[in-house]
Amino acid sequence: MNKYDFGIVGLGVMGRNLLLNIADNQFAVAGLDLDPEKVASLQAEAGAEHQIHATTDAATFVGLIQQPRAIMLLVPAGKPVDSAIQSLLPYLEKGDIIIDGGNSYFPDTDRRFTELQAKGIHFFGMGISGGEKGARRGPSLMPGGDRQAYERLRPIFEAASAKVDGEPCVEFLGNGSAGNYVKMVHNGIEYGIMQLLAETYDLMKKAYGLPTGTIQQAFEQWNNAELQSFLVEITSEILKRKEENGAYLVDLISDWAKSKGTGKWTSQNAMDLQVPIPVIDAAVNMRDMSKYKPERIEASKSLIWDQGQTATADINEIKEALQFAILVTYAQGLAQLTVASETYNYELNLEVVTKIWRGGCIIRSVALEDFRKAYDKNPALRNILLDENIGQTVSKLQKSVRNVVKTAVEKGIPAAAFLNALTYFDAYRSENLPTNIIQAQRDYFGAHTYERIDREGTFHTQWD
Repeated sequence: MNKYDFGIVGLGVMGRNLLLNIADNQFAVAGLDLDPEKVASLQAEAGAEHQIHATTDAATFVGLIQQPRAIMLLVPAGKPVDSAIQSLLPYLEKGDIIIDGGNSYFPDTDRRFTELQAKGIHFFGMGISGGEKGARRGPSLMPGGDRQAYERLRPIFEAASAKVDGEPCVEFLGNGSAGNYVKMVHNGIEYGIMQLLAETYDLMKKAYGLPTGTIQQAFEQWNNAELQSFLVEITSEILKRKEENGAYLVDLISDWAKSKGTGKWTSQNAMDLQVPIPVIDAAVNMRDMSKYKPERIEASKSLIWDQGQTATADINEIKEALQFAILVTYAQGLAQLTVASETYNYELNLEVVTKIWRGGCIIRSVALEDFRKAYDKNPALRNILLDENIGQTVSKLQKSVRNVVKTAVEKGIPAAAFLNALTYFDAYRSENLPTNIIQAQRDYFGAHTYERIDREGTFHTQWD
């Protein structure tokens, strides 16, 4: 008893793989699951080379772990997290640590943090990115909670995480729900980039008339240059897969997309914070649009646009447009983290955030090292587009994105993420926006007042 370094509750795909990962790094790990088959399967896979003990009994499980106990929950977000906590509490003592490793909504994490703090239990919300393979071989880990209690967890998390240039892709991020919040925005950025890649594929196929094999080769080449990233890489792999009859598998997959809510949460909270993230908003909206399949089929027969001749494809121009839009998507998510950190007292360091995103996680890309350097040089950077080097890069790419967007509009191809990336860029670089007319309209119909640029104060006009 009390000889195991770490415990995991929930031995599904993520829990099982992360537990084996930690055990690979010479830590003794205990597992708890209510399903006897999962317990037996893990115990059989563990073998003699791992020090693993799995059980279905909460009291036995807690008793295995050395004090202060460190226990991670890898169960579905929502009520299952609260249920798991309640099942453990009778056996825990002051100073013990619970880590929620799921995609919990950050206000729930704050509530649990406060409730458990009153009982003397430390609580962490930790984002985990990398999927099944990442959990097994090295994910990006995003913990937030109690800084002092993190020292109990540090050796285990650093050993299990992905590594970039020998640096572990994990570090304490900030107070309270900081870890879950950073993971939420990570997922929002993920939504945006995935939508951009889908739109790129769609434009190349429909607007430029390129065959799937040529599109696949382009993605593969891009992944060996400026667009090197996990999502570009897997898109290239997806476009390779063929059925036995020679048909590309991607052409046989339904366009009815699903989601688990983290993108929606990112958009909703950005609106609460009044931070514009239009690419991410567009990505959420387009997943919603995909669910209206019967209506879209009907509309396709009556709402018709004559596309004319196929556009001439410039592969490099398409690549530059995609690079522009991806950089702008990162900029929006990072700007949201900046405002959220101030609003929620997270004390985030975006140099650290971008550093731990470089490996293991779904949005890892070569661009993140440039972001890390920018925040290292200027920690007070409000928007990554204000960094001289990144700003120059995006500015040089804008001609290409304008041409690609123009082609999409002319051909009637939906490109909401590209359009919103360009709109954000143009709005952000505008010294004056036409919202002065909105101020006047609000004052006209509601006497909401307005400010002037030629004198101090608040004004109202009797317009009629």
